[in-house]
Amino acid sequence: MMYPFLQLDDNTEIVHSEMLPNGEVKVYVEKPDEKDCFHNAYCYLPSYRWENIFGFSDEEIAKYQSIIESVAHLIIEFSQCGGFDHAANF
Repeated sequence: MMYPFLQLDDNTEIVHSEMLPNGEVKVYVEKPDEKDCFHNAYCYLPSYRWENIFGFSDEEIAKYQSIIESVAHLIIEFSQCGGFDHAANF
């Protein structure tokens, strides 16, 4: 299950998984693109290991890394209780 977390002003969406059995959380970054349909990548917390990067430049990944680092504590917390909506009691 993936839970919505954040949508940026350029329509990039950041979603995350529940906490995986190994203690990691998979964070998925996806951005619409006219030519390629979507650019996407996975970042695994807490190690910030990036995998399956498609279409993003090194600069974009660095920007997303910074964003994810600033909210990682929330993503990890929400991954343990059913995402933001469930944690916020919506």
